[in-house]
Amino acid sequence: MNIEKIKKLKRKFKKPKFLRQEWFKFKRLGEKWRAPKGNQSKLRRGFKARGHIPTVGYGKPKEIRGIHPCGLKPILIENLNQLKNVNKEKEAVIIKSSVGKKKRLEIIKTAESLGIKILNKNIQVGEQ
Repeated sequence: MNIEKIKKLKRKFKKPKFLRQEWFKFKRLGEKWRAPKGNQSKLRRGFKARGHIPTVGYGKPKEIRGIHPCGLKPILIENLNQLKNVNKEKEAVIIKSSVGKKKRLEIIKTAESLGIKILNKNIQVGEQ
């Protein structure tokens, strides 16, 4: 799937910002989501003009679900053998954080020679 189609679908299915109940009254609550639990809560009961609650209907379309913004499906790998099974037209690679510096450099070299995109190539390896 091309990037233009993904961007178009994302614009079409844009969801509202889900905000915590009475987030505007107290600064300490912040703008993060917490489910309303009160017995008399108007937001929980679904009254109009009280905000949006995350529900099943807000899900992404199947075509773009799990796809990275670059238009490729991310695949986690931890060794060179897993790199051989990657389809470079449809999939991109994310190197696991548990992989060390030496093996990470080998994976990056091999992926570049095969023409596979690495999504977390610029993460700095711990240097001391």
